[in-house]
Amino acid sequence: MIKVTKFGGSSLADAGQFKKVADIILADSNRKFVVPSAPGKRFSGDDKVTDLLYKTYALACAGQDTGEVLEKIAARYEEIKNELNLKADIRAKVMRIKEKLEAGASVDYAASRGEYLNGILLAEYLGFEFIDAAEVIFFTEEGVLDAAKTNAVMGKRLAKCGKAVIPGFYGSKPDGSIKTFSRGGSDITGSLVARAAKADIYENWTDVSGFLAADPRIVDNPETIKYITYKELRELSYMGAAVLHQDAVFPVAQSGIPINIRNTNKPEDDGTMIVSKLADNYKSDMTITGVAGHPGYCAITIEKSMMNSKLGIGRRFLEIFERNNILFEHLPSGVDTMTAVISVKAIEGKLDSVLSAIQDELEPDSLEYVPNLALLAVVGHRMAKSAGTAGKIFTALGKEKINIRTIDQGSSEISIIIGVDEENLEKSIRVIHDTFKN
Repeated sequence: MIKVTKFGGSSLADAGQFKKVADIILADSNRKFVVPSAPGKRFSGDDKVTDLLYKTYALACAGQDTGEVLEKIAARYEEIKNELNLKADIRAKVMRIKEKLEAGASVDYAASRGEYLNGILLAEYLGFEFIDAAEVIFFTEEGVLDAAKTNAVMGKRLAKCGKAVIPGFYGSKPDGSIKTFSRGGSDITGSLVARAAKADIYENWTDVSGFLAADPRIVDNPETIKYITYKELRELSYMGAAVLHQDAVFPVAQSGIPINIRNTNKPEDDGTMIVSKLADNYKSDMTITGVAGHPGYCAITIEKSMMNSKLGIGRRFLEIFERNNILFEHLPSGVDTMTAVISVKAIEGKLDSVLSAIQDELEPDSLEYVPNLALLAVVGHRMAKSAGTAGKIFTALGKEKINIRTIDQGSSEISIIIGVDEENLEKSIRVIHDTFKN
C-alpha cells in the first residue's frame, strides 16, 4: 500500500508540530511520500511565512531593504532547525533568496520558498529524499498546469525512490522559472503526487478532524461528515468550505484515489473520507451532506415575453458577458426570464456597459440588477431520493422571513444553489443546518 500525506501550514508551524508530523509519518511505513506547506501561524497575531515572503518581494520591487523581513523568515526556520538538531544551512539559502529577488526574481519564486525551505528541513528530519517540486511539476508558458507531463515525469521519479518529501504549492515553466498554484495550492500538489505514485490513499492533514457540515464560525458544533463524494466536496469547496482546495479533487478523482482529511493534533480521529462513490449500504442520518455560502455576488435578470420561442436569445445574452470577459456563476431561468449570477469582482467597472449592451441588443421588457447577493449551496447525494427536501429548505427560510432571490438546482440533483441578500447569509446557513441536523 502507498499513502501520500500532505501537511498544512498549521501542522508545520514550529518544531513541536514537526515532531507530531514525524510521529504520524513514521508510525505507518505505507506513508511514503510527504507534501509540506510553508510554516503557518504559531499563535494568534503571528505571521505566516508565505505572507512574509510576499512582503519581501514587495520591498525588493520598491528598491527597499529586505533584510529585516528576511531575518524574521530565517529566524523561523533556524528555530525549527536548532530544536530538531538539523544541519541544513538555512541562512545560506535565505541569502540566495535575497540575491534572486534583488536580481528580479518573480513573485511566484518568492512565495514558493516557504514550502521549499520547509521541505528541506522535513526531509532531513525524516531521513527521506528531497525532491524539488520544480523538477516534477510543470506548467505551460501560459501558466497552465501540464498535467500529462507532470504525471509522467513525477511517476518515473517517485518509482526510483523509496520515500520522499516534495514541497507543495509550486512547479516550473518551460524556461525554468517558478510558477505557483493559487493560495492553498499545496493540496493540489499532494493530489498530483498521489496520482503519479498510484497511491491507495491521499491523506490531507490539517488542524480540524475532518470536513464539517457547516462553518463552525457560523454554526455551533456542526457535525463531522464521515464520508463525502468528490462531487459533493467540489460543490461545498466552491462555496467557501475551506478545508481543501477545490482544484485538489481532479487528479485523484480521475484515478479513483480516496482522500482522507485528518487532524495533526488529534491523529486518533478518523476524519472525513472523500470518495468517488459511496457504498450502496452506506447510511447517513442527515438528508443533506452540508451547507456553505459566500457573499460577493450580483444578479442580472432579463424578462421578455415569449422568450422561449425566440431562437438565440440565450446565446446572445451570454455573448455580452463573454465579450466583456465575465464568467457567470449560475444561470437560473424561466419561460420568459433569464438570470445571470455573477461575481461582483468580475463585473466591477463593466456594469454600465453590460447593462447598456443588454438593453440595446436584446430589448428586454424589463432589466433588473440585484446587488449585494450571497449564494449558498445545500449539498447532499441523498437529496435526489428524499422527497420534500427542497420544500423543507424553502419553508424553513420562509419562516425566518428570509427572501430567496434566486434558485438553481443542478442536473445532478446533488445541490441546490440559493441566492439571498448578503445580510441574511449566515442566518440562512444556520437555519438550513438546524433544519436537517439530528
